[in-house]
Amino acid sequence: MAQLLPHIFNGLTLGLLFALIALGFTLIVGVMEVINLAHGSLFALGAYFALTVIGLDPIADTGLGQWWLGLPLTARYLVALLVAPVLAGFVGMGLEICLRRTYGKAPLYGLLLTFGAGLVIEEVIRLGWGTGEQYLQVPQAINGAAFLLGTIFSKYKVFAAGFAILAIIGVWAFLEKTPYGAIIKAGAHDSEMVRALGYDHARLRLLVFGFGAALAGLAGVVMVPIWGLRPHVGIDVVIPAFLIIALGGVGSFWGAVTASILVGLTVGITGAYASAWSMMSMYVLLILVLGFRVRGLFGRASALES
Repeated sequence: MAQLLPHIFNGLTLGLLFALIALGFTLIVGVMEVINLAHGSLFALGAYFALTVIGLDPIADTGLGQWWLGLPLTARYLVALLVAPVLAGFVGMGLEICLRRTYGKAPLYGLLLTFGAGLVIEEVIRLGWGTGEQYLQVPQAINGAAFLLGTIFSKYKVFAAGFAILAIIGVWAFLEKTPYGAIIKAGAHDSEMVRALGYDHARLRLLVFGFGAALAGLAGVVMVPIWGLRPHVGIDVVIPAFLIIALGGVGSFWGAVTASILVGLTVGITGAYASAWSMMSMYVLLILVLGFRVRGLFGRASALES
């Protein structure tokens, strides 16, 4: 059990971080009925924005850059943790404006547009930040190893897991306890009723897409110190995110969270016994669940089925 505990913890951490990615994805699918294939690219873009905010590479040699780099890394990291998701959210809002011409048409148009947008964002990353692997600095307080229950754990993974839990609770509280969250949920359930009540559905879509993109960017900032930062890192996460939505059920908040944790634990525990099969195991899990419940664990009838 002592040998298995680190793998369980790693799997739980991975699952919680997957949940951050999947929640933004499921909000966009639920409200807009669009599968955003650029979600992974927005994840990567958020991480690269954080890289720039922490280092301020374009102006590092100026007086402002030297003053900023003189601040403690912890302060710069916290600012990046706030600013990078917001910037990713604005990019997502720009993408939603481009998507408006596809509304009411065959879903293929939206798929192709977001797929193309993902390729464009990835190429912008290559041009702006280079093609090589980069490293996102983290404060010393959450770097290194820690001993817990007689086992060595990564401090950063402990931080990432705790941060993901707080973020998930924050998103849940926003959706369940605020009037804006109620409007978003209503839009996912019956968009015509939202329009009939006098709410601007176009603005709702814009804000939801931006919010989902910001969650992707936030997940990127927190996750890339574990996964590494490279231009195509978004491809590594968009497929698990899509799998998690199918596994948990389209439009289900807790379905996405539960499926993310199940996927993370499956990957982590499988890695303890057969590391070559660790990533393959989540596809096996998907087949097993959908074989018994085609709409996923918490899924109900979706607009995507029509």
